[in-house]
Amino acid sequence: MHRTLLALVLLLPGLIPGGRAQVPSLAEVRRSMGIPSTDTVRGQKDVVGFASRPDQMAQVWDWSARPPVPESFGALPAPGVLGVICPHDDYLYAGRVYRRVLPLVTAPTVVLIGVFHGYRRFGARDALVFDPYRAWRAPDGAIPVSPLRNELLARLPPADVVKDAAMQDSEHSVEAVAYWLKHQDPSVSLVSILVPAASFPRFQALASHLGKALAGSLRKHGWALGRDVAIVISSDAIHYGTDFAYTPYGEGGVDAYVKATARDRALLTGPLAGPVSPAKAEAFFDASVDPAHPDTYRMPWCGRFSIPFGLLLLEATARDLGLPAPVGVPVAYATSIGAPELPVKPLGMGRTAPASLYHFVGYPGVAFIPGA
Repeated sequence: MHRTLLALVLLLPGLIPGGRAQVPSLAEVRRSMGIPSTDTVRGQKDVVGFASRPDQMAQVWDWSARPPVPESFGALPAPGVLGVICPHDDYLYAGRVYRRVLPLVTAPTVVLIGVFHGYRRFGARDALVFDPYRAWRAPDGAIPVSPLRNELLARLPPADVVKDAAMQDSEHSVEAVAYWLKHQDPSVSLVSILVPAASFPRFQALASHLGKALAGSLRKHGWALGRDVAIVISSDAIHYGTDFAYTPYGEGGVDAYVKATARDRALLTGPLAGPVSPAKAEAFFDASVDPAHPDTYRMPWCGRFSIPFGLLLLEATARDLGLPAPVGVPVAYATSIGAPELPVKPLGMGRTAPASLYHFVGYPGVAFIPGA
């Protein structure tokens, strides 16, 4: 997400002397939330960049549909897609991309694959992080957690999963998207899954197990991927600037902006487009991190783990259902400085970090449709 804190996450592993991870307590995490969770309802981490009241959400929804529209890659696919990649940055920056991408999702149950920005602080890796809540707070009312969550947990190997309130409470990348889904469909339910660091082979194993579990639940209920359940992957694109420790084209300026955004578009039209495959998921993984040391960024898309895992999950689920590989269709691209901000400040919202030619973030939009 576009916030200065990300620079610290990139550079500092959150260690105490001796190299042992200092794991935050649940109480500490909840003190940092804008609206703390209860034992049964997940609260809200960010009340600055995201809406927290129904009037804020309604106004952002309206404003985000107005020009200028995000960059397009062709005609939009029909609503009812199998899944999408959607950003999770402040609504004033990224709202137009949310608005273009998320209405393509019409399934009443959404499996949300979230970034886990703070995984190092919790010593988390190699396992998927689920929440323990019955519902999530949202500006438009509570979002129920789908019973599908417990079905998936029952089907997965114990080593594949962690169920942890503090980890989920610490992360903003799911709530950012969930509120838009709730606004467009008041009956939506969700399953939140955070993806920490792992090797690519480990992601393949995790996705294979979860894809099999998800396909089993779809068959059990007579559900269809896309119609009844969709997979939504949370990720912002490039984070450029010295405070993100990423300046391959110079510290900033027009030339750096043009080159960095061209690289984003190449990923959107390359490994994220066309039939989904493990090879494409690995190509994105290798572009984002050092595959021998996944904690090390090569290119700071914050979805360096959520996107490869999400692609593998889409492919594995379709394969287990006997369906062709889903097809990625790039549908939008924007940046934090490429269009006027949505005028949310009178509503009591704002930005969590500045934006300039020396500190900018990209916003990807991809839809996944059934393969032929």
